[in-house]
Amino acid sequence: MTDTEKAPGRRPGRPRGVARQRLLAVAARRFYADGVAATGIDTITAEAGVAKMSLYNNFSSKAELVRAYLDARHEEWLGLYRARLAQTSGGGREGVLAVFDAYADHASFAYEHGFRGCGLLNAAAELPAGDEGRDLVRRHKEEVEGLLAGHVARLLPGRDAQASAVAEHLAFLLEGAMARAGLEGAGTRVAHARAMAADLVDRL
Repeated sequence: MTDTEKAPGRRPGRPRGVARQRLLAVAARRFYADGVAATGIDTITAEAGVAKMSLYNNFSSKAELVRAYLDARHEEWLGLYRARLAQTSGGGREGVLAVFDAYADHASFAYEHGFRGCGLLNAAAELPAGDEGRDLVRRHKEEVEGLLAGHVARLLPGRDAQASAVAEHLAFLLEGAMARAGLEGAGTRVAHARAMAADLVDRL
């Protein structure tokens, strides 16, 4: 294909990637609001205003679209975390609280049907054992715990085993708070968990 030829189904003058972005944006809304299984391809393409073939030109299957959604949620959270961390002086205590603040920021988004907890865990709960999407969610949670461990290690130099144990404790606190917050439809529990985390690190 020459540079002047257009791929089938592309609208003249429409930049590459626009359809993909629209499909991902709609998928993110619908998967979070209604669930992965309950959201069909027809719903996504209709709301995105693109042909079904456009979806399959960008994603080989719904499963690939789900994985792209999970990747996007991960990157979105990392952006929130980095923004929070940039507002600190870089201390270990502030780093731990930046992780909690990033989750609180996610909880405060204007979701269509209200806050329903961690979108990654919600999606993973619908996927079968062994699904690649579940591995993506697991790696996200491991990365979050790793970030916590790095911050705690600055408070406990030379005590790596203790730092890892405290990070696991903080990760459980955070995940439990997110689960309760999702059930209650508000981020109050996450704010409470942040206060508990601050108290815990202050006692190290």
